[in-house]
Amino acid sequence: MMQFHWPWMIFLLLLPAAQWLWRRTTAEVDQDQRQRHITLLHPQLDLLQQAFNGSRPQGSTGTRLHRLLVLLLWLGLTLALMRPQWLQPYTQERIQGYDLLLAVDASHSMEALDFSVQGQQVSRIQVVKGVMGRFLEQRKNDRVGLIIFGNQAFVLSPLTLDRQAVRELLDNLVPRIAGDGTAMGDAIGLGIRKLRERPPGSRVLILVADGENTAGTIPPLDAARLAATEGIRIYTIGVGSHRKEVPIVEEGRLVTRTDLGFDESLMRQIAEETGGAYFRANDADALEKISARINELEKTHAESRTVYVPRPLYRWPLGLAMLALLLLGLFPGARLRTLAGDRHA
Repeated sequence: MMQFHWPWMIFLLLLPAAQWLWRRTTAEVDQDQRQRHITLLHPQLDLLQQAFNGSRPQGSTGTRLHRLLVLLLWLGLTLALMRPQWLQPYTQERIQGYDLLLAVDASHSMEALDFSVQGQQVSRIQVVKGVMGRFLEQRKNDRVGLIIFGNQAFVLSPLTLDRQAVRELLDNLVPRIAGDGTAMGDAIGLGIRKLRERPPGSRVLILVADGENTAGTIPPLDAARLAATEGIRIYTIGVGSHRKEVPIVEEGRLVTRTDLGFDESLMRQIAEETGGAYFRANDADALEKISARINELEKTHAESRTVYVPRPLYRWPLGLAMLALLLLGLFPGARLRTLAGDRHA
């Protein structure tokens, strides 16, 4: 959409018409005064008058070209002064989303091969990567961060709207990068530090773990109570199976271990303390259902507003005026003839 910032400048187009009327009135007055005070005695006055009228260049091509160029010059300058501009629509969205922190267990037990996808054994960390990656794609209006924990907890990504970057970090996550232990309490405490600065009512921590709390300095239940006082809801996801013997790769060999379970009651208490929910994941399909359940619980609302960004267009009429001025300089003969015609008048 185009508009003029100074539309009242259009009245400048009336100046040439006013000048033409003033010159015409002045010329008629001067002609009447000459007719009153000057008397020319000549035996053939009619022939003399015809001779002078025939020498005037009125209607010539040069005069018409000159008038056209002057008209374009004034028209271009007037349009440039009116400041034409193109209004480019720009939609601005004000999003009210949630602040989601993913706390993912990166201990050695996440390499356990107790999941099966299309008849092939896959590790727990591979299943978590696939499901949580698709979960990130669905959180379009939320700020997402990533915490990993083993013997200690680390912020791998702060809260950001760049979900693709968070997913790439999750896809490149390697078990045992933070140690072999499981410091769930420290991970919750670190999540509280990052979420307490955000607006209340939109703070969510998703804790993904598969083992007992075997490391760290903060007891998980104490951390959960602190999260509840800060208005942070924790959804816990237990990744594992009921098998007593779980296969896992250690030092390049496939072995079987019996100590890779998880404390289901502890993770349930963590969720209940904060008003969240606990989920048990026994296979990949269960994790898909968990993702869908969280998407139903966490609704977001968006508000959009359209503003118009002006783009100036004055250079186009100004360029037309400069072109007309250049052509007037290239054809000075038309101006000379016009001046000569005015003197004869």
